[in-house]
Amino acid sequence: MKSVLNSFFRKLSTPRLILMGFAAVILLGTLLLTLPISSQGRVWTNPLDALFTATSAVCVTGLIVHDTATYWSIFGKVVIIALIQVGGMGVVTVAVALSRAAGVKLSLKQRSIMQESVSAHQLGGILSLTRFIVRGTILIEAIGAVLMMPVFIPEFGMVQGLAYSVFHAISAFCNAGFDLMGVKEQYSSLVSYIGNPLLNFTVMALIIVGGIGFLVWEDIFKYKWKWKRYRLQTKVVLTTSGILIVVPAVIFFFCEFGDLPILERILASLFQSVTTRTAGFNTADLTKLSEPGQGMMMFLMLVGGSPGSTAGGLKTTTLAVLACTAVAVFRRETATGMFGRRLEPDTVRSASAIFTMYLTLFVGGAFLISRVEDLPLVQCLFETASAVGTVGLTLGLTPTLGAISKIVLALLMYFGRVGGLTLIFAAVSESRSSAARLPVDKLVVG
Repeated sequence: MKSVLNSFFRKLSTPRLILMGFAAVILLGTLLLTLPISSQGRVWTNPLDALFTATSAVCVTGLIVHDTATYWSIFGKVVIIALIQVGGMGVVTVAVALSRAAGVKLSLKQRSIMQESVSAHQLGGILSLTRFIVRGTILIEAIGAVLMMPVFIPEFGMVQGLAYSVFHAISAFCNAGFDLMGVKEQYSSLVSYIGNPLLNFTVMALIIVGGIGFLVWEDIFKYKWKWKRYRLQTKVVLTTSGILIVVPAVIFFFCEFGDLPILERILASLFQSVTTRTAGFNTADLTKLSEPGQGMMMFLMLVGGSPGSTAGGLKTTTLAVLACTAVAVFRRETATGMFGRRLEPDTVRSASAIFTMYLTLFVGGAFLISRVEDLPLVQCLFETASAVGTVGLTLGLTPTLGAISKIVLALLMYFGRVGGLTLIFAAVSESRSSAARLPVDKLVVG
């Protein structure tokens, strides 16, 4: 039996193994959350609701059908935060770390899976990178928890305040958006802390650090402030992330939150700009935003974080490649360039395929939910952008949706977390290259 299983897994492509890994953890989480011990009322949870919650946790999204603080028991909350940690670091990363801790030697195939999981450029040094990721994650989450303690301990007491600090530090770093503020008001997220600078900046810092990617950490740790020595990916990620934080924050400041005092207005603008990139917390009532404000949030949610990070979405690098390709076309240049480097045609093609896939999932899911639930399309677009971008922000629709719509959102969260290329390569694992080439012809576009 063991040899049959080994043969089966050896035949699977790396993308399909990654998909199966996430699916297995989701199913385990569903089973645990269905049990009466996981709910405060000690009742069996609807399997679909448990599946939705487990998917949201593993895919670090934050969309929920039950308020996390008031519905789930302590055991249920521990299961959720464990699923968030595994999903944020990556199922493969956690599996490799546990295997190494147990003294198990990894095969070349397993190292290759790890390489693809974290979007590493080369196979060499993948085990040292795994150790770096695990240690860095623990250290950053611990620092975040310590910084949150002065906020939560005075309000909730020592034990509960400490637990809340750890929970929210992990949730923020993993870009998950799950919170325990339902003890104040259900589904309220961090709205009551809109004017608290310490909590705002701590959560924002955790979101940004978790969302830029593990390879970017490695460059910063190795080269410090020596910009010229960074990989191209690090330069693109940091530049694009900076633009996507600053520009929307300025727009939010001048176009939204006009009724807030100046300090709260600055914090709210910055926080909503950062959290929209797959984190899922909010300090403002999103239903009060103007339609252009909600539209900008949809765009940011679709972009998401960066490759090899705790975040989902079509990724900052994909957006950068598409933007630079458009600029190259406008300038009538023959190749796409970034920071003095020319990109391979395959990179441009992959970016176009990922963008098309995410756009199809985003719009198609919204049309289906709007039709099934008889809801305004714009509101459904917000929810599907949040799901496929693994963000977790909501206009309040998700808890009210029916079974079909919950399944649609769960699938979007799953597809958004495993990544565009992984999903595409899992669906079409065999290369279709051939020595024969089709004849060239012209087609007018635009």
